[in-house]
Amino acid sequence: MHMQFPSPRTETATPTTQGESVYFSRSTDNLPEAKPSEEVVLKNGDTYAMTVSAVKKTINGKEIRLLAYNGMLPGPRLRVQQGDEVTILLHNASDIETTLHPHGVRVDNAFDGVADVTQKTIKPGEDFSYKLRFPDAGLFWYHPHVRDDFQQESGLYANIRVEPRSSAKPAKKSAEEYLFIDDISLDANGLTPFFQAFTNYALMGRFGETMMVNWKTDYTLSAQEGEIKRLYITNSANTRTFRLTLPGAKIKLVGSDGGLYERETFVDELTIAPTERYIVDVFFPKAGSYTLLHSTPISQYKLGDVTVSAGSTDAVQQKEFETLHVQSDVTQEMAPLHALVSKSPDKELRLDLDMGMGGMNHQMMMGTDGDKIEWEDTMPGMNRMMTSENTVWKIIDAQTGKANMDIAWTFQQGDLVKIRLYNDPRGAHPMQHPIHFHGQRFVVLSTNGVENTNLVWKDTTLVPSGDTVDLLVEMSNPGTWMAHCHIAEHLHSGMMFEYTVQAKK
Repeated sequence: MHMQFPSPRTETATPTTQGESVYFSRSTDNLPEAKPSEEVVLKNGDTYAMTVSAVKKTINGKEIRLLAYNGMLPGPRLRVQQGDEVTILLHNASDIETTLHPHGVRVDNAFDGVADVTQKTIKPGEDFSYKLRFPDAGLFWYHPHVRDDFQQESGLYANIRVEPRSSAKPAKKSAEEYLFIDDISLDANGLTPFFQAFTNYALMGRFGETMMVNWKTDYTLSAQEGEIKRLYITNSANTRTFRLTLPGAKIKLVGSDGGLYERETFVDELTIAPTERYIVDVFFPKAGSYTLLHSTPISQYKLGDVTVSAGSTDAVQQKEFETLHVQSDVTQEMAPLHALVSKSPDKELRLDLDMGMGGMNHQMMMGTDGDKIEWEDTMPGMNRMMTSENTVWKIIDAQTGKANMDIAWTFQQGDLVKIRLYNDPRGAHPMQHPIHFHGQRFVVLSTNGVENTNLVWKDTTLVPSGDTVDLLVEMSNPGTWMAHCHIAEHLHSGMMFEYTVQAKK
């Protein structure tokens, strides 16, 4: 089945034109103000109605047109229990076609939300019922899979928190905090324009100059001296990889996309690619002000402030934080997977770029920061020129030479498939790619031949330029699924393929 991403319909307001190309509307006339996110607790069998519609919000003194689920930015955070099934009734009250993709959730194939693969798009005025089951505990999120570059940048995303079905009581902790880390690109009239007919900024993706946490440029968090905060962090940016630091605080890495690590570890920083999620415990040893930063070798941005009031440290909580717990149930589950680290790969993929601009100087196309990760748009003029019309990012099957939608893998339900990802540094523009597999979960076995000794279930992993990453994918969920780079502009410039998992007979 061939996947297509149809161009959403023209907005009601008169669009700006450039030749034959048309931008999405940026008019805020008669739009309601966006509301902050709220948590919605759903029980097994519940139905929850959501509506996609246009809203407005003032950012940096500019009133901008955005899109929202139930008028909220981010959208409603859904809290469910592992093993439960709920129905999301999505109504499209916007003027663009959309879908809802429950990212990372091993849902039934019919409800994965991929246009022209698992469903037809939801046109303006239409509804679609998503019956979602949640086999795994973890931190997930949902967003559209139609012109992800535009719709996600406009605000259509929110978390799904799946609580483990367990009789064990978790250790006492402070209230959870959910952080969406994002950036957006603005000009004098709103979001920097998006073409309706094709995707722009296709070379490096759309970097934004405005940093946000939960759609706030002045995010603040309050805590008490000696308190532990559990942070659930999601990177919802189109392309930017964040490196998070919180000087003065102590950070313990607890979990990622699909649950808990085998062992907790202390970290000084957290590198998080688009669509990745991480769960961390943060301990504030003394009263004062702490700053959440995005710190890279070439730049530093303030993301928010944490104000810690004076108080007495809870010795029990401090001891709890200083203890690096081993999750025995996770280690037992992962034990047979560790044994496969030396297994030869079943499939090998190479990540590269095919330029439609013959004669382009190769060195000119390479980033200038010398890092395996492109932290900034180092060539904004060229990036703006490159579109999905003249740029083809490629995922190449190294064993057959087939690329993107010509790849057609078939597996059997229950297969454990080792997939080697190689990000070719010799290409026209070497940069990182966050690779996401729909419908399944995987572990990262090794990077550049070095074994990963602390496994966690993932659905997305970052592959920096020049790196080789070995995944072990558990093909547990039947259907035809998508795998792709989660830099939105790369996805819409071809960097995707389909694979099929056949059900056991």
